[in-house]
Amino acid sequence: MSELNVKVGLIGKFDMLKFKNMSKTREKAIQAAPAGEISGVFPVNENAKALHPDFLELTIDQIVARNAAKTFVLKSKDGKPLPYFRAGQYISLKLPLDDSLVTRSYSLCSSPKEALGGSYAITVRANPGGFVADRLLSEKKVGDTVIASAPQGFFYYEDLRDAKKVIGLAGGSGITPFLSLARAICDGIEDFELTLLYGSRTEEDILFRGELDEIARVCPKFKVIHVLSDEEKEGFEHGFVTAELIRKYAPEGEEYSVFLCGPEAMYKFLKPEIQKLGLPERRFRRKLIDVTKTPWECEGYPQECRGKCFTLTVRQGPQEWSIPASAEEPVLVAIERAGIKAPSRCRAGECGWCRSRLLTGTVFIPQENEMRRWADVHYGYIHPCCSFPTGDLTLEIPGEFY
Repeated sequence: MSELNVKVGLIGKFDMLKFKNMSKTREKAIQAAPAGEISGVFPVNENAKALHPDFLELTIDQIVARNAAKTFVLKSKDGKPLPYFRAGQYISLKLPLDDSLVTRSYSLCSSPKEALGGSYAITVRANPGGFVADRLLSEKKVGDTVIASAPQGFFYYEDLRDAKKVIGLAGGSGITPFLSLARAICDGIEDFELTLLYGSRTEEDILFRGELDEIARVCPKFKVIHVLSDEEKEGFEHGFVTAELIRKYAPEGEEYSVFLCGPEAMYKFLKPEIQKLGLPERRFRRKLIDVTKTPWECEGYPQECRGKCFTLTVRQGPQEWSIPASAEEPVLVAIERAGIKAPSRCRAGECGWCRSRLLTGTVFIPQENEMRRWADVHYGYIHPCCSFPTGDLTLEIPGEFY
C-alpha cells in the first residue's frame, strides 16, 4: 500500500496547533475563574418564566363599584410588567373559601398595553346564591393578595381566521372581553373593525356604558349599539339580539365574523339565530360556555340520576379520599367542597388543565363542553370541571403546585 502524502499550509498548521492546545487553554481559564457557585439562571429561561409563569401573585390595587358589579384592578407585587395577553383572554383566580379551595375564571377587561405597566383588570358581577362571586364582592379589599394563572383562552381576534369586520354579541357581564378588544383596537394593538351589539335589561343595567361610548367616540373602528330587552327608549334597539338585528348592522356585501359572549340563556337563544346567517364555521367565535347548572335539561342526561348522590373516590399520588358527589354538580365541585387541592382553570372543558383519569364509573358531559381529544376519550380521561357523575366513581387526579 502506498503512503498518502497530505500537504498542510502554514495557516492549517496554526489551526492544528490551536486545536492541540485547546485543553490547556480551557484548563487555564477554569483555574483563573472565581471559586463561587455557578449560576443556573439563564436569560432565556427567565424570559420564558416571565411570559408563561406557573402562577401570579397579584395585589388588589383598586376596586371600582359599578351597578351590581365591581372592577378589580390587580397589580404585580414587585411592580414589574405582567405577562402580555391577547385581548379577549382570561385569568383564573385560585381562592381559599372556608374549607374549600376553588378557582374561577374572569375575562380581562383591560387593554393588553396595561400589562406592560404591571396591571390587569377584571370585573365580577353579583351572582345571588353563587359560591364565589358574592364572597369576592363582599370580602376582598384593596391591598389583599390573590393568586392567578397566566392569561389564557382562545376568544381573541386572529387575522388568519377572522374577517376584517367583526360583529360582537354581548350580554350582561359578557361585555368584559369586548371591552378589552375595543381598548386594544383604540390602542392600535388590534387592527379590525368591531361593531358591538350589547344586550341589557334596562339602560341602568348597562355595564361600562361610559367607557364604551367614549371609545366609540374617539375610535372610528369601534361602534356600540345598546339593545334593551325590558325598555323601549329612543337611541336604543329594543328586544333581543336576533339574526335580523345582526344583518341590520353587518356590512352589506362584505365578509364578517361573529363573536359571542354572554350567559347560558343567551347562547341557547342565539344558536339557531346565528345558524340563519349562513356563516362559514370559521367566521363564528364564542367564548367558552360555563357548565350548565341544570344538566337534566341537556340532551342525553340520564334522568334516573337526577337528585342522587354518589360516592367519589379520589386518588392523588399516595393519598386517597372518599367523598360524596351530587349527580347535579360537576365532579370538580365535589372535589373542591372536600378541600382537595386539584388543578383547574377554565371550568368549562376547554383548557384541559383539570384532565384526570377515570378509573371506574361513568359520567355525563354536556355536548357544548365536550372538548376532549380523541385519545383522552379512548383511554378514559375526563375533565372533572364539566363531568357529572352518573354512579360511583374512582378518579385519579394530578397534583396542584400553587
